[in-house]
Amino acid sequence: MAAYLDNAATTPLGDPARQAMAEVYDARLGNPSGAHRLARRAQQVLDEARDVVAEAVGGVAPGDIVFTSGGTEADNLAIAGVVDRVGGVAVCPAAEHHAVLHPVQQRQGRVVGHTADGLVDLDSLTAALDEHVTIVSVMAVNNENGMIQPLEPIRELIDRHAPNAVLHTDAVQAAPWLDLADHTAPADLVSLTGHKLHGPAGCGALAVRNGVELAPQLVGGGQERGRRAGTHNVAGIAGLAAALGAIPAARPHTTDQVAARRDRLADGLLAAVPDTVETGRRAGKIPGNCHLCFAGIESEALLFLLEADEVYASAAASCSSGAQEPSHVLAAMGVDRRLAQGSLRLSLAATTTAAEIEHCLTVLPPAVARLRAHAIA
Repeated sequence: MAAYLDNAATTPLGDPARQAMAEVYDARLGNPSGAHRLARRAQQVLDEARDVVAEAVGGVAPGDIVFTSGGTEADNLAIAGVVDRVGGVAVCPAAEHHAVLHPVQQRQGRVVGHTADGLVDLDSLTAALDEHVTIVSVMAVNNENGMIQPLEPIRELIDRHAPNAVLHTDAVQAAPWLDLADHTAPADLVSLTGHKLHGPAGCGALAVRNGVELAPQLVGGGQERGRRAGTHNVAGIAGLAAALGAIPAARPHTTDQVAARRDRLADGLLAAVPDTVETGRRAGKIPGNCHLCFAGIESEALLFLLEADEVYASAAASCSSGAQEPSHVLAAMGVDRRLAQGSLRLSLAATTTAAEIEHCLTVLPPAVARLRAHAIA
């Protein structure tokens, strides 16, 4: 028995995406930048995909969907594209994905704080806003703790204190669970990627609303209305659109089922493993996120034991020169460093089965107990 509980990192390719991609490959289409029939057919696939993505995001014309190589490029294009075009200062919270945090820091931007629940500290954000700020980036759903960030209060603060700024949101983790047209409505720029929603890896999009101008970060061609050069990944784009288009009809059933299985997993582990802390308020999270910290262990060792029993998850830590560092997200939330070293993200998707949850509940508690016993010895 195996339990794949790392869907926040990447999801299995779903049937809608697989079929759409197969049709493109089987048709042996040309380069959409060309002029012949097979090139024009490839361009038609792109146009149809833009329609689907634009409808899902809402409030954006199909021509203002910029296809990218994934969420990281979309985030980079949003931050760097605005600052490089109009200058000014970029602002983001400390718990953003590094695809946002690093471009902001590289351009000497401002980083603001978080609450203990993992939401943006609005007082800290207000203090960072002024007429020099040209872009604020706040993710719709945190990739680590799963907390849903309301964007309307962010928009109101920007309009009041930074009238020259646009709002970008990384909606990569939000797309499978939230109505993007509703939740991201306050944002001018919205990033997506395929492999977080049962589409292909290596294909994403940036939705550009309200006439925001961007300096291209990839140059050398006129694709994407001059905003991103490079030959299109036609099959990947078709797969992204098919996966995204399939979500709304399935969402009500999926969210209820996944939430129930997440609750079974989280409650079971909290009951079975003493000195375990759940990060963030569960009521404010997406259904697929179960994030826990186990006192007295290191997550790297726990992942090793879990993999031996075919439980696949991820830790909120990285290893550098043999020294484990706690997650920047947990640090922003004020989680104690020692507790953060035992963090574990278990992330579910529509494909997660009840049997996988039970397997994890069987394997994980004795693994933690083994590590704690070894630490004492």
